[in-house]
Amino acid sequence: MTRVAIVEDNRVIRESLVEFVEAEPDFRVVCACATAEEALRLIPKHAPEIVLMDIQLPQQSGIECTARLKQLLPEVQIIMVTVYEDTDRIFRALRAGACGYLLKRCTPEELRAAIREVCQGGAPMSREIARKVIASFQEPVTAAAQVAELSPREREILELLAAGYPNKEIAARLGLTDGTVRWHLRHVYHKLHVRSRMEAALKFRSATGG
Repeated sequence: MTRVAIVEDNRVIRESLVEFVEAEPDFRVVCACATAEEALRLIPKHAPEIVLMDIQLPQQSGIECTARLKQLLPEVQIIMVTVYEDTDRIFRALRAGACGYLLKRCTPEELRAAIREVCQGGAPMSREIARKVIASFQEPVTAAAQVAELSPREREILELLAAGYPNKEIAARLGLTDGTVRWHLRHVYHKLHVRSRMEAALKFRSATGG
């Protein structure tokens, strides 16, 4: 018997996922959670082999929840089941520890097939997602191209960040508020596909030869 947990905030979708999973005689849903917080409390108690995880949750995202669950239960296998198909979320989810990525428009049989595939050591993905992953390797975006996508203001802030200035000093030098600097930095991180000041600075130096 394969034990499955579900994390989905929409009640109708959550109940449908339970129904779809339990249509397979060898699958049993051991808990169905509406939030990341509930999942982090209940899933370790039920110790499922597979978790079906939504991305857009009320407080913590499904990606954050995935990373924390993998710390608590390293052996658990997590399949993202979401409407999002942008490359950024796909790779963030995979880096967080997801082993599969399905779109919610998949059929019940495709969902059950994905669970079976994971049980056999596979990494299931919807066709659209697999194509995006392959394309990202076939046409890599260079650091220089990513930096070139920044607005003039974003580049100014990144240059000062890479030079080692803290947010308050960046704000003072550019005549901005701390909040405005943080707002711009969120966009910089998103465009560069990084999650920290250090990663942003390293990518900038790589792009500029600094």
